Amino acid sequence: MRSRLLPLLIVLMAGVLLALGIPLAVSQAAAQQQRVVVDRIDDTTRFAALAQFVTARDEEQSMVDSVDGERLHTLRTELARYQQLYGISAGVFYRDSSAMAEAPEKWRLPAEGELYDAYESALLGRRAHDPAQVWPWQHRRLAIASPIVRDGDVVAVVVTNSPTGALRSRILHGWMLLAAGELAAMAIAVLCAVRLTAWVLLPVAKLDRVTHDIATGRMKSRVRATGGPPELRRLVRSFNEMADNVEAVLDQQRAFVADASHQLRNPLSALLLRIELLGLELPEGHTEAESVKEEGLRLAQVLDDLLGLAVAESSDGHLEVIDVGALVRTRTDAWRAVADRAGVGLDFAGPPPGSPEVTGWADAVALSSALDAVLDNAIKFTPAGAGVTVAVEAREEAAAVVVADGGPGLGDEELARIGDRFWRSPRHQNVHGSGLGLSIARSLLRQGGGAITYGHHEPTGLRVTLTVPRTAPTP
Repeated sequence: MRSRLLPLLIVLMAGVLLALGIPLAVSQAAAQQQRVVVDRIDDTTRFAALAQFVTARDEEQSMVDSVDGERLHTLRTELARYQQLYGISAGVFYRDSSAMAEAPEKWRLPAEGELYDAYESALLGRRAHDPAQVWPWQHRRLAIASPIVRDGDVVAVVVTNSPTGALRSRILHGWMLLAAGELAAMAIAVLCAVRLTAWVLLPVAKLDRVTHDIATGRMKSRVRATGGPPELRRLVRSFNEMADNVEAVLDQQRAFVADASHQLRNPLSALLLRIELLGLELPEGHTEAESVKEEGLRLAQVLDDLLGLAVAESSDGHLEVIDVGALVRTRTDAWRAVADRAGVGLDFAGPPPGSPEVTGWADAVALSSALDAVLDNAIKFTPAGAGVTVAVEAREEAAAVVVADGGPGLGDEELARIGDRFWRSPRHQNVHGSGLGLSIARSLLRQGGGAITYGHHEPTGLRVTLTVPRTAPTP
């Protein structure tokens, strides 16, 4: 969920920042250009004031009138100095496009283009021309024109043609600062989105973890209602109430099974004793009493296994770091006498000499009991002359105990059901057992976060793998 929610929040925030940043960038560029336009208008207005009193149309007439000639000389000097200082072409042109004064010399108006449009607009009496926006990627000049009015008529026009390199640089610099601000804001927005997503999904993550714990048998796991929106906190409380109710129901079920098994053992023991006494009084060759006794013993075994399963499911276990290899070796040696009586070979394949110990977090008693149930099952179903191999492996996150037997094995459908309570393969109904041994082993391993899995063993037989974590389980 986080991988879907976080990108959505980031895209929305990026859209908001772009929606604010693009108009701001356009506004900033317009403000920079407007500042330049105002400066050029001021310049053209000053030149228009100098040219307004130049009355002669040519230089010879100006020289006749010393005052007029001095004004024209001052105008030309100012235009030349202005062009030399700022690199801006400037000129005063009559209505017929002839020049009164210009800088650089012999600079003339073009027949068309933005500069000519500004000149034509000023002839109509418009004091300032509003040029098109200059963008950083456009290499063009900025044309500004102001009319010279005498006796209410436009007699000439002051024109400036400015380079835009500095303007474009300022616009680009402003955009870079704006982009840096946008990136900083985006970084802050992403950080906020990550924190917000983590805050929103914190109860969901806890629910997922605790649900997995409960599904794997750790029924006492609960979610602490801290953080997250109020709706999810209510969901956490409801989940904890549901888990409490489920645990209470399971405890009642286990208590009933344990009590029933315990209460039935005494009458059953008395019944078996009476059957044995009755068998002593029957004539020789009578087999019915022995058959009844065998069924009674089988029922007693079922009750013992039920009681063991109830205890395994209700006990918490004492987790600690144990040497899995040494424990498995000890239990294999203990079962070797049973395997010898059955004519079954029992081999232990531990870690290679010199390799580090295979350790794991487990309850030593629980792991021993689970391994006993698996070894009992393997020896029971392995025919005489075949063998059972027990191996210990150190995997990335778990310590594994692999028990492979040489029995008939199970089909794919049977593998899916193995470990269910009271389930036994139809091919093995005549083999002594209650069908609870592997269920007990699974319950014992679940206490410490372990697991038991089943697979085919080639060429024939069953492979059972018991795993316990190599690191402390998360509380």
